[in-house]
Amino acid sequence: MLRAVSLGAALAALLLGTGPAVSAAALPAATPGGGEERWALDLVNAADAWKVTKGAGVVVALLGGGQPDSGLPELAGRVERGPDMTGTVVGDETQRPGDDATALASVIAGSGSGGGLSGVAPEARVLSLPVVVNRPERDYVDPEERPEETRDSPLARGIRYAAAQGAKVICLPVPAYGVDRVERDAISFALARGAVLVAAVGDAGQSAYARQNGTSFWAFPAGYPGVVGVGAVDRRGGKTSGSSDNLSVLVAAPGERVPVTLPGGRRGTASGTGVASAIVAGTIALIKAKYPDLPPELVSRALTATSRPHPPAGYDDKVGFGVVDAAAALAKAGELVGYGQASAVQDDAHFGKGPVSRAPARPGPDPVRLWVYGIAVVLGIGGFCAGALALSRR
Repeated sequence: MLRAVSLGAALAALLLGTGPAVSAAALPAATPGGGEERWALDLVNAADAWKVTKGAGVVVALLGGGQPDSGLPELAGRVERGPDMTGTVVGDETQRPGDDATALASVIAGSGSGGGLSGVAPEARVLSLPVVVNRPERDYVDPEERPEETRDSPLARGIRYAAAQGAKVICLPVPAYGVDRVERDAISFALARGAVLVAAVGDAGQSAYARQNGTSFWAFPAGYPGVVGVGAVDRRGGKTSGSSDNLSVLVAAPGERVPVTLPGGRRGTASGTGVASAIVAGTIALIKAKYPDLPPELVSRALTATSRPHPPAGYDDKVGFGVVDAAAALAKAGELVGYGQASAVQDDAHFGKGPVSRAPARPGPDPVRLWVYGIAVVLGIGGFCAGALALSRR
């Protein structure tokens, strides 16, 4: 029986020091392209979006743990292995393909070749950047504990590298507690270069704190301004029990037993906000393929304006503005492309009739005052000379 790893929980566990949550689950036997394998794609309406674009020309940077298995048919030629940002791989040492990285890459850009799974953006490419390091297991990590101050972090290095390499989308499925200034600065750098950042909001929906307070601790980078925070939903579009709920949730995507490909071509399912963030990253790749110059804030607007169904109040802290709709978001992005383009205005254009009034004269020297000052100076000098001459004669 295949195993399905809860990606959000596993990646968070690696970063936060808790043990990974693994549940036994297998993808039921299904023919390639069958409904069981496509339910997550159908929920986000990916097939209709593919009539316009499949993400060709877009690079999605995937910042997580390990490297994908690039030898799989659906990932062949789709994955570029970037440098290890954790500092744990030296020289020519290579990392063994990881379940998490392979699963997320297949969700983002799986081509469906060779009977493999299709991703949301089957013609996009993935730039894989490891940023997570295994840490000793601990029973509990206090989110309010002051983190150790560091000059830089693997995540910040990964974000800067991805933006500098021209990645249009940066997927951050690694939630962590605490604010880091260098990571926030790296996000600002990436946003300024037009990259859209997508992050998992975390899988602390069943934590003791969440059960006691009715809300979850904020996780970052999802909590930073400008980042698209993604929650997880089930097949019915309802929030999964593990998905964190707070105001960092902008939109939601499938995150419960999502069909994925694992190293060696194994099939399995993945759950958590990590895989949900990968689905949204693929959706944004479709938008960026069609409208490469659309700024991040308008991409976010295209997602939120078309997510369905909107909560009764328009927004809530469980699913944000709703589940993303790739086809509708792509159409909305086309409407938003013209925003911000100012119309040319003639220099002599003005309201009303008659001639244009003259502009105020620039301030300059006043001739009268100059004459007064000049005469005063001459008289002063003359008086001084006369006094000096009178004293010298005495």
